[in-house]
Amino acid sequence: MKHYHSLPSGHRMYYEIRGNTDSKHPPFVFLNGLSQSTQAWLGVIQKDFGEEFTCILVDLIFQGQSDSAETFKSFEEHAADLHDLLSKLPYSSFHLAGISYGGAVAQRFIVLYPEKVTQAYLISTFSSKNEYFNAIGLGWKKALLCGDYELMFDVMLPFVLGKSFFENPVVPLKTLKMSKKDMSPATEDLLKLMEATEKSENYLYSLSDCQVSCIIIHGEEDLLCTPEMGKEMASYLPKNEFIVLPGVGHTLNLEAIDPLKNILASRAKAIAKAVDA
Repeated sequence: MKHYHSLPSGHRMYYEIRGNTDSKHPPFVFLNGLSQSTQAWLGVIQKDFGEEFTCILVDLIFQGQSDSAETFKSFEEHAADLHDLLSKLPYSSFHLAGISYGGAVAQRFIVLYPEKVTQAYLISTFSSKNEYFNAIGLGWKKALLCGDYELMFDVMLPFVLGKSFFENPVVPLKTLKMSKKDMSPATEDLLKLMEATEKSENYLYSLSDCQVSCIIIHGEEDLLCTPEMGKEMASYLPKNEFIVLPGVGHTLNLEAIDPLKNILASRAKAIAKAVDA
């Protein structure tokens, strides 16, 4: 089911509810990477996963079918938008999964609204930035400004897909490029999303008091949000499990669909079992 939620700002946030809406488990909420939309999660939630769990796919403001806004939104403001949406849904708590940009928003959410989260899954994401990370982002921004999203996507590819993907692609690169071309985000929207990353501060210390159980998942070949960044994040989170997936890069909801959904499902079942015990 496809829906629009009206935020207090007057902007509309797009979301979909898929999967087993009668599931006994808390629903999974999925947050996208920088230039992704709800479509990015369809491979993860189909078949057995969707048969067992309720899945709520969300486009943040500036993403997919959600509205644009006049000024950029910080990660904290995105988290507040998400809280407004989830507070209107008939569930008391959620499993929260965010990849990359969405993972940065998820971190703010678990700190600001921990009562809403049964467990968090922080995927290919970052709490702090280094100069290498900033240099990559600057290159993407300049490609977008000099050309368009198609040029930016070409520049992004070696950083968001692992080396193994190029050697044995899950989806032919030509097909992948054509699909992204057909769903190109607006340049102004991407710039506002990038501005949130540029202006974000080190969030590691804020995580240190968070009592939400967090599963931190990184790809071994991720050049953007490296496993070392994930390990550092884990060192600040009191309740964490840190997982590195071999032979994959940054875009785990494309490169590692089966391992990712197996982790999500198994950890959700484990925490449900622990609660029932």
